[in-house]
Amino acid sequence: MKPQQLNIRNKRAGFDFELIDRFTAGLALRGSEIKSVREGKASINEAYCLFKDDELWVRNMHIAEYDMATNWQHEPLRMRKLLLEKRELRKLLSKVKERGYTIIPLRVFMSDRGFAKMEIALARGKKSHDKRHSIKAKDEKRDLDRSLSKFR
Repeated sequence: MKPQQLNIRNKRAGFDFELIDRFTAGLALRGSEIKSVREGKASINEAYCLFKDDELWVRNMHIAEYDMATNWQHEPLRMRKLLLEKRELRKLLSKVKERGYTIIPLRVFMSDRGFAKMEIALARGKKSHDKRHSIKAKDEKRDLDRSLSKFR
């Protein structure tokens, strides 16, 4: 049985942040949460990661309530634990203590075995002139692709 293709993205992450290093973390979810995630009813646009007692947590990740669940529903915006190896956690913790670094979620997906995973990135915020440079590079690439498509 192949799990369905799920890909929930944070589209503004690459525009607002300079991505330095990427990691894949497991998500500790409850029963109604994983069912809602499998239906694609989750959002990570406003989410961010933080350390609490040497553990990594994701905050402001919205997972909608599952329709078929009983009266024991989950909270849509509760903090959820991210599962990483200790060496990865130590590396991230040392970098986050430096000024200017943060950890942001990039996407939520299902693994081959059916587990919910989150791709996170160690990032540094971009300045406004960096954002203008990104927009200019994207426009130039689009113009080049258009001109090349005329010759095909």
